[in-house]
Amino acid sequence: MAESYVDHPDRRADPGPIGRMREQRVIAIERLASIEQVPAAEWDACTGGQEPFTSHGYLTALERSGSAATATGWQPCHLVARSPDGIAKGVCPAYIKDHSFGEFIFDWGWADAFERAGGHYYPKLQVAVPFTPVTGPRLAVHPDAAEPEAIRRALAGELTRICAELGLSSVHVTFPRREEWEVLGEFGWLQRTAHQYHWHNAGYRDFEDFLAHLSQRRRKEIRRERRALAASGVEIHALSGDEVGAEHLDAFDRLYQQTCWQKFGPGYLTRRFFDELAGRLGDRALWVMARLDGAWIAGALHLFGAEALYGRNWGCRLDVRERVPYLHFELCYYQAIERAIAAGLPRVEAGVQGEHKLQRGYAPVPTYAAHWIAHPGLRDAVADFLTREREQVAEAIEILDGHTPYRDR
Repeated sequence: MAESYVDHPDRRADPGPIGRMREQRVIAIERLASIEQVPAAEWDACTGGQEPFTSHGYLTALERSGSAATATGWQPCHLVARSPDGIAKGVCPAYIKDHSFGEFIFDWGWADAFERAGGHYYPKLQVAVPFTPVTGPRLAVHPDAAEPEAIRRALAGELTRICAELGLSSVHVTFPRREEWEVLGEFGWLQRTAHQYHWHNAGYRDFEDFLAHLSQRRRKEIRRERRALAASGVEIHALSGDEVGAEHLDAFDRLYQQTCWQKFGPGYLTRRFFDELAGRLGDRALWVMARLDGAWIAGALHLFGAEALYGRNWGCRLDVRERVPYLHFELCYYQAIERAIAAGLPRVEAGVQGEHKLQRGYAPVPTYAAHWIAHPGLRDAVADFLTREREQVAEAIEILDGHTPYRDR
């Protein structure tokens, strides 16, 4: 439904008469029950295409496949901000949720404390790309917009308005760009940080050039790992676009589900998602598959962005994990580095967790989240926790960065 933007009463400060006039020029906000209610060209013009995950095609693949849908606890509630002439000037991927699975910024402790105190933490509003811990636009503004801050303010105001209107406990914006995180902080949202590991391309000619910049010990260990995998007889296939067929997608889904079941249960992504992804993103999806004795035994899914290669999902046949060494390192890290160098990309983003990435040339970088919590008591408790957590995260990044394996460290 369409909503004219009205200043939220909990806004931190009045923007003044000029600011109010600018906002009034901006905007009507549409709430969408499906990403397909907005034309792909309009949505993508706002998100910018730097990374694939906020693209209309990726979000459509999640919804059409049933991976992110009301039935799985991800009820779409996307926002589109339009100027008076009807042109989309900003968008926001959002979902009403009745759980905290698939977010990678953990608030289970907050939910438990609030529930034990007699509150109801769920449902809540989540601004995110489901199952995707990748930084990208969350309050996305069209590059030609004359008043980008007013559009972000309108989108943020609508999020808190939805929270109040529907009686939700909170709004959570996870993995936004730093500038969006800073803007939300200015609007009075609580700010959170975490970290993950990225590989940075220092203009390397090839993988050997990259290795030459590592300490001798790490260089020898990585070469030994790759030799051991090659000696096992494993064949590595990197597939994209028309090279990817049903055989590969069937195998990848089977391997992905086996790996998920071993850890925590069924995978978030359905078999149809991989079909939709391959069909909609084509050459932007890279499937690195391992074959042994005529059978697919492991696979890693990567996606190309304008400035990075993103490692996303991994699967491996359970009976070969111990028998075939270093499969995970090769498919998820070393192959990604090689492909990024060949494509001239500045970095590889390998997702959350995993200090083993550090010794393979990946360095810690901060990630961000912002939270709007309606209940004053819960808000104060979370604010106190986040103050201390941000200090701990900054200290951890500094310590970890000192342990990267590069020779100049």
